[in-house]
Amino acid sequence: MALDPQDLARVAHLARLHLDPADSDALAERLNRILGMIDHLQDADVGEIEPMAHPMDMVQTLRDDTVTDTDIRTTVQPLAPATEAGCYLVPRVIE
Repeated sequence: MALDPQDLARVAHLARLHLDPADSDALAERLNRILGMIDHLQDADVGEIEPMAHPMDMVQTLRDDTVTDTDIRTTVQPLAPATEAGCYLVPRVIE
């Protein structure tokens, strides 16, 4: 796909970008080179390549799922200004 200056002006208008007409030819040529590289990548045969989640061959080490913190609600809740049925009461912020 090649962009001409009219296509570039249309895209700039849709993106609400100010494009100097004197720079449009150079910008269109740079964008055409980028699109050419993308077309070149599209030609690569990747049929036998398995998709990867990460480019590095890494394994995530996970820790054991064990409880490390004890229940401190009975210690902390008496310090709160207002509680009810094990919940903290806060001022209403949405009317």
